Amino acid sequence: MYDLTGFKRDLLYVIAGLEEPHGLAIKSELEDYYESEVHPGRLYPNLDDLVEEGLVEKGSHDRRTNAYELSEKGYETLSQRRDWERKYYGDQTPTEDATSVPAHAGN
Repeated sequence: MYDLTGFKRDLLYVIAGLEEPHGLAIKSELEDYYESEVHPGRLYPNLDDLVEEGLVEKGSHDRRTNAYELSEKGYETLSQRRDWERKYYGDQTPTEDATSVPAHAGN
């Protein structure tokens, strides 16, 4: 398993979920989620790191736009992460009162 920051994991999830993942589409999705601007100086170096780590493949959408796609290793990494999350959180779905704390928390 890779020691990914939360931001890099979020990048993997967004790339996996977009039909045509390219820089501006990825940026837009993250900004919607974070409810704040994602600076290109943060976005593109992290995408390049994921490419170097073999988790993302970088191609060309057109002459000006890079396209990104998860590699097999990237999909495996997300799958392992979800398995790990299920170990602690299970397949629980949020309740109407999302602020409530599970009965076993803090014990």
